[in-house]
Amino acid sequence: MPIFLLNARNALRQVAMLYLIVAMGAAAERLKWFPENAARLCTKLLLYVITPCAIVHSFLSIDYSAEALRGLGISFACGALLHAAGILLSEPIFHRHKNPDTDHILHFAAIYGNCGYMALPLAQALVGGAGVFYCSAVILTFQVFAFTHGEYVMSGRQKFQWRKAVLNAGVLSMAVGLPVFLLRLPVPALLRQPVASVASMNSPLAMLMFGAYLSRTNWRSLLRSKKIFAAGAIKLLLIPAAVMAALLILRAPAPLRQALLLSAAAPSANNTVVFAARHGRDTGYAAQVVGVFSLLSIVTMPLMIALAMAAN
Repeated sequence: MPIFLLNARNALRQVAMLYLIVAMGAAAERLKWFPENAARLCTKLLLYVITPCAIVHSFLSIDYSAEALRGLGISFACGALLHAAGILLSEPIFHRHKNPDTDHILHFAAIYGNCGYMALPLAQALVGGAGVFYCSAVILTFQVFAFTHGEYVMSGRQKFQWRKAVLNAGVLSMAVGLPVFLLRLPVPALLRQPVASVASMNSPLAMLMFGAYLSRTNWRSLLRSKKIFAAGAIKLLLIPAAVMAALLILRAPAPLRQALLLSAAAPSANNTVVFAARHGRDTGYAAQVVGVFSLLSIVTMPLMIALAMAAN
């Protein structure tokens, strides 16, 4: 079997494992064991406790080395690149918001990916601790861009909110983990083990929540929109292609390349719904857009992962 097809098959298997948990979440929502409102209540737990623990744990589990430090720097740069690419590619299409209730949401969804709830679990499954380590830098850039440019887009091009760009869970967890990594500070098992235990909940809970959101998606009405396919092409194909080109130019090692491609190829962020709610947009539509992009990513993410694995 050609190496590309072998890599694609292996990547598809890993994605399928996570989507089986998504299916469990969808089934649980339909049976009213884990209704969508319960999933939404878990969002803060995931955002403010579990994902920060996963980020901090990634710094505790990676030994300091010049290569790891270089990879972290490349991760920051590529995180900024993938968001800048999304902004540049989406602006010509969504510059004029003819329908504010939907166009603001699509504009946001075309740029901001599910780095924490989708890319992080996949990186953990495919690359291990190093994948989470590199994805953490992308999450930091996501937080900075989302709470500045993302707020600007969703609010109808009003002011940036610099305070939220700095004081958020992703940035603060990096502020804890990064000095520990750089200064090689010893962390006692009394602290390390609880952080590791909570971090292990990140993948299954995120996927169960995702399934609960997807179970109520109105696919038929969404698939009639041309703009949703334009936004999907930007998020799922063009942004990953731009990041892949940059990684090949930089000759990034395989674990770093795979982790960053996962971050770039992730479907739209669940925060699309949160930001829509904050600015009075149609949250039902936002959830459906995230659902459509997530469904399409079942095909596009294994393709991108296979490309990342095959590239030399």
